[in-house]
Amino acid sequence: MAEISNKSPLAPERFPELPAVPGVKIAGVAAGLHYRDRPDLTLAALAEGTRAAGVLTRSGVVGAPVTRCREQLGRPERLARGLVVNAGNANVFTGAAGEAAVEATAAAAADVIGCDAAEIYLASTGVIGAPLDPAPIEAAMPGLAAALSPMGWETAAEAITTTDTFPKGASATVVIDGETVTIAGIAKGSGMIMPDMATMLAFLFTDAALPGAVLQTLLERAMDVSFHCITVDGDTSTSDSVLAFATGAAGHDPVADADDPRLGDFAAKLAAVCIDLAQQVVKDGEGASKFITVEVTGAESDVSARRIGLAIANSPLVKTAIAGGDANWGRIVMAAGKSGEPLAVERIAVAIGGRPVAEAGAIHPDYDEAAATEHVQGQQIVIAFDAGVGDGRARIWTCDLTHGYISINADYRS
Repeated sequence: MAEISNKSPLAPERFPELPAVPGVKIAGVAAGLHYRDRPDLTLAALAEGTRAAGVLTRSGVVGAPVTRCREQLGRPERLARGLVVNAGNANVFTGAAGEAAVEATAAAAADVIGCDAAEIYLASTGVIGAPLDPAPIEAAMPGLAAALSPMGWETAAEAITTTDTFPKGASATVVIDGETVTIAGIAKGSGMIMPDMATMLAFLFTDAALPGAVLQTLLERAMDVSFHCITVDGDTSTSDSVLAFATGAAGHDPVADADDPRLGDFAAKLAAVCIDLAQQVVKDGEGASKFITVEVTGAESDVSARRIGLAIANSPLVKTAIAGGDANWGRIVMAAGKSGEPLAVERIAVAIGGRPVAEAGAIHPDYDEAAATEHVQGQQIVIAFDAGVGDGRARIWTCDLTHGYISINADYRS
């Protein structure tokens, strides 16, 4: 990816070296859909017999690609032979023209891969409400197919970005029945991030031999500890999609049950890849300068803990205080209070950077504001909040809110 002058200060040094996943070839090219002189169209070709799983936005306004994916994932066989992703245009609120663009894109991809158009999954990201002209996609498809490679991850990851400042990737390997199994994924996301399901876009690939229903269960479990736990600005995209594909090319015996003990390590590594990608999205939050972890304990339930954590993580007052290096812990208590979740005020405890701030519903006698201020002036911030009610817990990741967020979104369509 070309060097970006405004690259997030939280970005990794470089894109990771992702391994080949047997049964997967991928590429990205510059099709001129919205951006100049950068990749904006991705194609993945998948081995025959690949099964798909997905978690999609629950927004009431969705793009034509999301509608298509919902239909495909509702089929028992969940067969997939290809994935096409375009950046710069979300193909949302585009009516019949949007549906026609989806059909034309799927047909063009099916033609170069040699499969049924019904086995092509699609995703789009970018401006809402602008018609998507499929002609440049159709014209680019032969060259995109010619560029397919088992190692085309970085360009493909770049081609799905919009306001991102770096491409995102992660991988892991596991052993099932003595056979090495690979998991690799790419993601995009920077703003419009409080997924009511996932991130803006993420795509996971494995050569594990898994039925679609098993892959679906494992993906949903991984989402619960990763993409469901991030927020940048409290907004849920119309295009949020996390899709996973299992090619079945690994040599292990097929697994028919998500709770099969042979899948224990696979499930853990799938979750780890999702967590890695989700955290990269937060570290690339629009205008972000600090990565914030909110640890909630003592809630009525895990669901309640997540809601409390998101209330803290989404508070503009909390996020701007941290941006300014101000350890204003009263804003943390305020944000938890507005969550609507049960709290035992007389037992609430707060810590910043591992140091006690409040305890038993009042300021801690050993509170050291200078130490708390020093912590929030760093790049890695940890806030702990105990609701004093039960055993529920959750971990949420977010970023600070700076002037950069306003600048990026004020100029987004310019």
